[in-house]
Amino acid sequence: MSSEAAFSIHVHDTIAAIGREAWDACAAPTGDPFVSYDFLHACEASGSAAPRQGWGPRHLALTADDGAVLGVMPLYLKGHSQGEYVFDHSWADAYERAGGRYYPKLLGAVPFTPATGPRFLAHPDTDPRVVRAALIEGAQGLAEQSGVSSVHVNFPTEPDWRAMSEAGWLPRIDTQFIWRNRGYGTFDDFLAALSSNRRKTIRRERRDAQVGLDIRVLTGAEITEAHWDAFFAFYMDTGSRKWGRPYLTRAFFSMIGETMAERIALVMAFRDGTPIAGALNFIGRDALYGRQWGALEEVPFLHFELCYYQAIEFAIARGLSRVEAGAQGEHKVARGYLPSPVYSAHWIENRGLRHAVADYLDRERPAVLQGIEEMTMEMSPYRQG
Repeated sequence: MSSEAAFSIHVHDTIAAIGREAWDACAAPTGDPFVSYDFLHACEASGSAAPRQGWGPRHLALTADDGAVLGVMPLYLKGHSQGEYVFDHSWADAYERAGGRYYPKLLGAVPFTPATGPRFLAHPDTDPRVVRAALIEGAQGLAEQSGVSSVHVNFPTEPDWRAMSEAGWLPRIDTQFIWRNRGYGTFDDFLAALSSNRRKTIRRERRDAQVGLDIRVLTGAEITEAHWDAFFAFYMDTGSRKWGRPYLTRAFFSMIGETMAERIALVMAFRDGTPIAGALNFIGRDALYGRQWGALEEVPFLHFELCYYQAIEFAIARGLSRVEAGAQGEHKVARGYLPSPVYSAHWIENRGLRHAVADYLDRERPAVLQGIEEMTMEMSPYRQG
């Protein structure tokens, strides 16, 4: 596909309208589980990311003259800023106080998933730079045609982020905590890379968390509907206490269990055969992604064991390069998850709001990068030298 090739942009209000074959021809080569047809379709078909929940699919498909799909982009018309993990509430409040209308807006992201990944998905027979440029232009054009205030792309890869910045979008940086595999053969190899105090603390936390429990990592056909029933109860309990409104429906878990089981690592803790806690992870080509967790019993350090230490063990066993454990949480640093930059990019139609946000981001970016550097220097659990 050359830059002179003829193509057009089409907008679809369901991912099913594009179809699994066409979508995954572009998404599957990335190895990212969250941009797969099965994950995004489960979000929609389960009612988790649906128009009545404030998520209206507006997926873009870049097609050739013969109808062949050259690239796709997950895109949603949002009636709020919930479930995004990149916070623009202050922008919305300021704009609406000034008499503007911030919502609806367009969001290029994976629903409820703060994991870095590709947002402009190109068929392997195309030039990905041309596809990306066309999809960026298409998202901005859809915003202008629809009269919405803005377009936001959350957790893109750094190359995608830089391309949007070069196209005039406003670049933003935030922080997540990521464990990286330095060629460890075992969990003990990882511990050996830590300071003596941190090594002792982690061993104690693991020992205390595991007392009286049977902890298993389930994948593929090992995961049953009974496991999903238990995990959904954990999820609802944690979601109700922390967020007030859990996003995912029970049907979502059955759907991913049916279509994505081989890409799931479900960590479950049992007491006397009864599940009491669990953590859901997705397996990428080179990473393990921690997502939801929950527990019906208060057990000291069990959250760390299921979400962080079991994930590290799994990644080492699978030869994965990193574990991305989700948004927020400076407490992860002491468990070997170091701060790393993550990205978003923002196109804003109103000139006044755009200038105000640009000024804010120009001051925020260096502060975030400085915070990452200082946290790494001051809090890293790894031995020096």
